[in-house]
Amino acid sequence: FGCAVGVLAMSDKIATSRLSYTHQGRTIYEWEQTLEDLQLFITPPPGVTAKMVECTISARAMTLGLRGNPPFLNERFEEVVNSAESYWTMEDGTLHINLTKGSKGKTWEAVFEGHTKVDPFTLSETKKSLMLERFQEENPGFDFSGATFNGQVPDPKTFMGGVKYR
Repeated sequence: FGCAVGVLAMSDKIATSRLSYTHQGRTIYEWEQTLEDLQLFITPPPGVTAKMVECTISARAMTLGLRGNPPFLNERFEEVVNSAESYWTMEDGTLHINLTKGSKGKTWEAVFEGHTKVDPFTLSETKKSLMLERFQEENPGFDFSGATFNGQVPDPKTFMGGVKYR
C-alpha cells in the first residue's frame, strides 16, 4: 500500500495536492482536501455508468461497488464525515465522491482507517494549504497565494481560537 503526491490544483489561488492511494501497483483512488471537504476520485472499469454504481456514505464509513456485486470499498473513515452533506457524481468517466468533514478545518492524514497516512512533509504542506485557505476565507479581498510560513505550521482547525462556522 502506498500514498504519493500527485497533481496540483488551484482553489481561489491556494494550491492543493491530489494524493494517490495505491495497492499492488494499482491506483485505487486519488484524494484531496479543503477546510470543509475531502474529494475522492475513482476511475471505474470501462463501460460503468452512474446507474450501475452503489455508494453508501455514513458518518463513519463508506461502501462503494457495482449493484449486485460485493463492494469494491467497504471502509471506515479516518475521521467523521457529515453524511447528510456528502454525495457522489460521475463526471467524464470518473467517480467523484465529495465528503463533508464532520469537523471543519481538521487535517486528515488518510481517508480510511488502515490506509497509508501521508508522510510528515506532505502533512505539513497540506496544513499550509488549509491555513492559507482559512486566511483567504476569513479575510476576503486579501491575496494569500504567495504567503509562506516560517517554522512549524499551526493547526488550521484550532489556530487563534479555531475555525468559524458559517
